[in-house]
Amino acid sequence: MDEAELSGMSWRSEVRKRPTAEQDRDALARLIEYDADPFEVELYELATDPRTLLVDRAQRRHAGQHERHVRRLKSRGQRPRM
Repeated sequence: MDEAELSGMSWRSEVRKRPTAEQDRDALARLIEYDADPFEVELYELATDPRTLLVDRAQRRHAGQHERHVRRLKSRGQRPRM
């Protein structure tokens, strides 16, 4: 495996492990209800930005599509291209 493949695998793994943008938004909302710190409010506003949600969904979709592609190639006995 070359460096680019390892980097891609690492990135996809991190995308799958992290909480979704919606989960972050909900957690920050609960935190702000308890104690509205200006920094926490700023983080909440960033988490509710539609662009943040779109980017998160696109990254997760890309990682999932690649994972399914690799599984299909492996089931056919082919080597995945990166």
